[in-house]
Amino acid sequence: MFNITRNGANRLDIELSGKLNTDEMKVALDDLVNKSQEIEKGIMLYDVIDFHLPSLGAIAIEFSRIPAMFGLIKKFDRAAVLSDKAWIKKVSELEGAMFPGLEIKAFDRDQRAEAEAWLMS
Repeated sequence: MFNITRNGANRLDIELSGKLNTDEMKVALDDLVNKSQEIEKGIMLYDVIDFHLPSLGAIAIEFSRIPAMFGLIKKFDRAAVLSDKAWIKKVSELEGAMFPGLEIKAFDRDQRAEAEAWLMS
C-alpha cells in the first residue's frame, strides 16, 4: 500500500506498507505527481509501516520515471521518515545526501511529534 494525503498547502503525508507491484507503483507515482503539482518549498512525512522490496516490474516503472521524479523532488525542502527499521532510516538519510536541496531525517515510528516539529522548524 502506498497512500498519499495532502496535508495543508505544502505538505504530503505518505504511508508505505507491504510490497508494491507494477500496477500499484504506477498508481502511486501518478498520485504523487498529481498531489505535488502546486507545492513549493514542500515537506513530506513518510510513515514506513511494514516495508518489503517492490517487485522487479515496480522497480522498472520507478526507474523509467526518474527524470520526472527529479523535477518533483525539487518541490520539497525536507522529508521526515518514520520507521522502526534501522536500515530504512540509514538509507533514507543517505538518499537525502544524494539530492541537493532536500534534507531527509529519519525517526522511530513512535517519534511522530518530533518528526513533525522538525519538519516545521
